[in-house]
Amino acid sequence: SAGVTMTTAIVSLLTGKAAKHDVAMTGEITLRGKVMPIGGVKEKVLAARRAGIKTVILPEKNKNDLDDVPEDLRKEMHFIFVDTIDQVIDAALDRRKVNNAGKRENKKASAVVKDTDHHERALYKRKKSDKDK
Repeated sequence: SAGVTMTTAIVSLLTGKAAKHDVAMTGEITLRGKVMPIGGVKEKVLAARRAGIKTVILPEKNKNDLDDVPEDLRKEMHFIFVDTIDQVIDAALDRRKVNNAGKRENKKASAVVKDTDHHERALYKRKKSDKDK
């Protein structure tokens, strides 16, 4: 059930667009980009809610499975139903690109990103310790 998640991560890496931190997703993907239904929707939605996620991307064909999710939870969360990986990418990736460290003053950071409050955060590569050299 991680096909759309892995594809989104790869597209994020290749395009430089960060994945939204407050969105969960699940679904299988075909070689042609069609999103296929999965099992365990109720459990996955409950797990997302426990993690503080309020938006979940699900395959369109799993829409009826939301009947198993408690009504109060369905009202409090936002569900995006998709048929294709393009729809997943549109919903899951931030439209802004992540700034590369080479374009910033902080040359030691591997990337500089903006969080949801628009504060810049530097991402650093792990350094090998002296004993690993």
